[in-house]
Parts: sequence; structure tokens; C-alpha cells
Amino acid sequence: MGNITETVKVLLIANILFFVGSQFLGDYAYQLLALWFPENENFQLWQIVTHMFMHGGFSHILFNMFALYMFGSVLEQTLGQQRFLFLYFSAGLGAAGLQILFSYWSFNSAMQTYLDAGLSSQEVYDMLSQYSTTGKVYASIPREATQQLISTYMTPMVGASGAIFGVLAAFAVVYPNLPLYLMFVPIPIKAKYLIGGYFAINVYSAVTGTTLLGPSNTAYWAHIGGAIIGFITMWYWKKNSFNSNRWN
Repeated sequence: MGNITETVKVLLIANILFFVGSQFLGDYAYQLLALWFPENENFQLWQIVTHMFMHGGFSHILFNMFALYMFGSVLEQTLGQQRFLFLYFSAGLGAAGLQILFSYWSFNSAMQTYLDAGLSSQEVYDMLSQYSTTGKVYASIPREATQQLISTYMTPMVGASGAIFGVLAAFAVVYPNLPLYLMFVPIPIKAKYLIGGYFAINVYSAVTGTTLLGPSNTAYWAHIGGAIIGFITMWYWKKNSFNSNRWN
């Protein structure tokens, strides 16, 4: 895919430094820099940005940084540094926004089950704030609602995946017919089909709750949000800001 560009290099280094630092700081790093559900006491406004540089494990950061290296440099060469940075971070913010929106829907749905059972919202929040130390829940509430409530409240979001999906979507807009190869599959697939198919898998997993690729706790709505922002932004720029002959 060519030489690595300066902005992509800086993003790679920043992500690696955050990852190495988090290995030394442990839970404290994730408490401070991961993106928590806004109702959780760990939530801070800066996490909307810092979570993009945090990762859950080696395979997580490896896949994201490999995708950034493979597609980001080409896109930066096409767009320039400022537009590429705008695309990258706006996709990351869009990913966080859609994931938080879905999290609120999930949280409020489970909360309503508790309220219908006669509990007050304060009692529920007390249970959630004490759960990590006591492990106590209300046994009379359906297990599914409790799991949904606790998972939403206590699972932070980390990773550059939303921003990366924005880069992938933008790449597919700019180079829709460029042949790409899957690892160990020596058959060329046009970018619009490969990236579009990957997006469709994430939509399916988000809607059905069935994991086809990646771990079960993947933030699929964040992937979708990042891809949507990346696609719309790139589509607008391609339509209004560039000579159409450049995109062949």
C-alpha cells in the first residue's frame, strides 16, 4: 500500500504508547481513559477522545493498527493531513456517540424492568455502584435484565475501531474498485465489496446480538457509527470538493 505517511505514523506511535502505558498502570488507566457509560461515576468528558487510544489486548491493537497502516496512509496521501485527521477523529466521535445512544436504550430498557418491579432508581444505582465489591443483585428481577443493566453500566469502551471503520468506509468511497486480498485467500475482492461486506457483518451482529467476527463484547454500534460518519464525510468531499477525474 506504499510508504507510511507522517500523520498515520504519529497515530500509530500514540496508540502504541497508550497501550504500553496501560500495561503498567493496569486498571487505573482504563478507569481514567476508557469511555465509561455516562451514568457511571468513572465517566469523564475527555474519555470521548482518549478511549480511541486505549485497547483491550494485543490482538485488538494489532488488528486496528494494521488496518490504519494499510489504508490510512493511502487515504492521507489522497486527502492531505488536515482532512485525514478530521475524518479520523470525527469517525471516532461518531462511533462513541452511536454506541452511547444504544447503551442508553439498553440501560433504560433494563432499568424499566426494575422500576416495574417496585424498586426506585436510587436503589438500582446503589446496587450498581456496590456491585463490584458486593456482587449483590435483586434475585427477584429476571436475570437477563440484570445482566443487561450491569454490562451496560460497568463495561467501558476502548479502541480505535470506530475511527478505523471511518477510514475503511472512506477508502471504499475513494477506491471502490481497487482489488484487495484477504490473508490466506489469494482472490482479489473489490474494496467496495470487501469493506461493505465487513460492515454488513457488523450490522447483523449489532442487530441480532450474534457474534460472527471478533470477541462477544465487541462494540458493534461503534463500528457502525464510525463507518457511517466516514462514508458520509468522504461522499460529500468526493462530490463537492475534488475533480472527479482524480477518483478513478
